[in-house]
Amino acid sequence: MTDRTGIITAFLTETSWANATRTPLAGDASARRYERLKSSDGTTAVLMDAPPNTGEDTRPFIQISRYLSAHGFSAPKIYAENPVAGLVLLEDLGDDLFARVISASPRSETRLYQAACDVLLKLHQIPPPTLTVFDPTLMAEQAGLVFTSYQQGITGQPMPDTLAAFKSVLTDLLSKHSDTKHVMILRDYHAENLLWLPDRDGIARVGLLDFQDAVIGHPAYDLASLLQDIRRTVSPETESATIRHYLEQSGADEETFKAAYTLLGVQRNLRILGVFARLATDYGKPHYVDLIPGVWTHVMRGLQHPNLTQLAEILIPTLPKPSPENLQTLRQP
Repeated sequence: MTDRTGIITAFLTETSWANATRTPLAGDASARRYERLKSSDGTTAVLMDAPPNTGEDTRPFIQISRYLSAHGFSAPKIYAENPVAGLVLLEDLGDDLFARVISASPRSETRLYQAACDVLLKLHQIPPPTLTVFDPTLMAEQAGLVFTSYQQGITGQPMPDTLAAFKSVLTDLLSKHSDTKHVMILRDYHAENLLWLPDRDGIARVGLLDFQDAVIGHPAYDLASLLQDIRRTVSPETESATIRHYLEQSGADEETFKAAYTLLGVQRNLRILGVFARLATDYGKPHYVDLIPGVWTHVMRGLQHPNLTQLAEILIPTLPKPSPENLQTLRQP
């Protein structure tokens, strides 16, 4: 028995799930691991195993889950917790991820995305908890991964001067077009992290899974995360209809909001290019490289916006395209 196994066994012994059968569930890019627990009467729960020695911290997840539940959102209920051990026992919200439901029933796409948009509309109406502010400086710093991990991972050549110019321009653009810091953003709000719960009502029909990195930021950020999805292609019709629904219900100015939506989408996807490259080169997870061409497409589309001309003039000549040869370079250990 490993130390971790013993810790988990001791944790479950203090609950009613000590004798439950345990089945691994798909994980994510982090060091967190999940298991589905099934008791003798058929009820289920989910165990989150987030070892602190890997840098994981369950406290933000627990805090935000309770905040969301208290406001009527379908975040998993917390059955038991041991933050020191990095263990949380959660409500099982099932397996009906948006991505799976839409794959089985393509006609449901717009309906589900509108339901996800309604969650954001509600989230943006309530006072956020105390969280880190995702300000322009921090956002530009994180987007710099596109140079230090993606560009340098392919070329092997650092570009400190270009990186500095990039951060300066991006910070200025974010300050001008999206420096609104008054709502909670969940950051990884997309079809692989949302569950369809049709037996519930209103905003509770959307189950929320991945929100421990939530911050305070601009209301367009999570909409860009939802609609500029890396793992599944959202139809142009659904993207347009969902943005229109948000604008109609929120009363936001269309031109201003769409400018922020485009810019935040570019910032997010530049960071993701760097994250996926780093996962491949530094953490032995080359399968993330397969997602890079889709991320690149979102970036290039966003850079066509007239507000982003100065940013495009820096990025397009310097970032290597995700050619088969370049992607293979990132895959190699």
